[in-house]
Amino acid sequence: MAQLPVVAIVGRPNVGKSTLFNRYAGRRRALVADVPGLTRDRLVEEIEVAGRRILLVDTAGLDPDADSGVDAAIQAQARAAIEEADAVLLVLDGQAGLLPQDAELARTLRRGRKPLAVAVNKIDHLRHAARVAEFHELGLEPLRGVSAEHGGGAFELLEELVAALPPEGPPPARRGDALRVALLGRPNAGKSSLLNRILGAERVVVSEVPGTTRDAVDIRVEREGAAFVFVDTAGLRRPGRRDRVGERGGALMALRALEEADVALVLVDASDGPTDQDARILSLVTERGRAGAVLLNKWDLVAEQGAAAGRRVHSEVDRHFPGFAHFPVVQVSAKTGRGVEKLFPLIRQLGEAYRREIPTAELNRWLQESVARHEPAMGQRGTRKRPIKFFYATQTGVGPPTFTLFCTEPESVQPAYRRFLENRLRERYGLEGVPVRLRLRARARKPGGKGAPR
Repeated sequence: MAQLPVVAIVGRPNVGKSTLFNRYAGRRRALVADVPGLTRDRLVEEIEVAGRRILLVDTAGLDPDADSGVDAAIQAQARAAIEEADAVLLVLDGQAGLLPQDAELARTLRRGRKPLAVAVNKIDHLRHAARVAEFHELGLEPLRGVSAEHGGGAFELLEELVAALPPEGPPPARRGDALRVALLGRPNAGKSSLLNRILGAERVVVSEVPGTTRDAVDIRVEREGAAFVFVDTAGLRRPGRRDRVGERGGALMALRALEEADVALVLVDASDGPTDQDARILSLVTERGRAGAVLLNKWDLVAEQGAAAGRRVHSEVDRHFPGFAHFPVVQVSAKTGRGVEKLFPLIRQLGEAYRREIPTAELNRWLQESVARHEPAMGQRGTRKRPIKFFYATQTGVGPPTFTLFCTEPESVQPAYRRFLENRLRERYGLEGVPVRLRLRARARKPGGKGAPR
């Protein structure tokens, strides 16, 4: 798969970066619905701009160490954007006017020689338009007055910036059919230690200092005729806790590694127990449509406390990850090697399920049996209630498996019934650990007909 270009939104605090980000993203929403405790502030969003997909990054969630001072923080943010992003959108405050900080920030970004656009924000009314003139002193183009609050001028400017990106090239070459496996988790969950155990050598730096791993590291492994590419990534803290420039850049690289992966292994420090941040990382895996599993690392420390401690950890997993019951859970120890040999069969199983294709005839037998076992609730059109009928199903994609189901009144199908169908698909076709995408569509009708398909 081709690597999506990254566009970073940069600027001083309180200029409206997050508001503009949410405007582009379409809406502020939780990463996964109905999972309590998940943040509603986004770090990254995949969006389409003028027919091209990009990853839009809100650097407001990547603030550096506040102790370094605001000016130093802004400059560090700009340097990280220059290093990691493919293009930069500089946001300035049109009501505050052009400040020395803005000019210095613009000079730093200009030295990066990457596509750059300037959004003069808070131009919410026509009477504010004159405020844009002084910002042309920066000598940067394109430059537009925009309103993050109302959307005025914002999308036109982003389209100009994306148009300045290099043309899309072919997907990067992949060696054979190697499965790409991203190791994700909080700092010090043991990702590098586990990778070293898998490799049988100290190939990756291991340290008790959070943030040691800053770049995504690709390492190829061959086992029993199959090839795997493991990607060790930086630990993912909550956005407000990323207080180092390296951690901010590492978080972006981790997200990119996930974007390119087939399978994600999310390491949870079993000695500490699962946390809300672990749930956020799992939600990213699901949102990006990747196969995944939960690895309870440091299980040797839990085992020392007896069986009751192990049961308590699994109970906490169930409580913290209610929306991710389809992810396999494996007990491992990077220190002792416990459970490591189970990982390769698990990864192969997840990779096969991720690319599984189901014949249409078999899929329709499954649909008939599922609806017969549990019929959907009545649909409603206007004041009339009527049964919802499912006609047929077809698979329309792999990686992840995607299915289109044709029925009457798809908008009336309840979320609980969709989950029922997803779970039945997983049970029947071994899709544990794989996100299942269901698309419901109304059956087309002939002109003047009474429901006959075209």
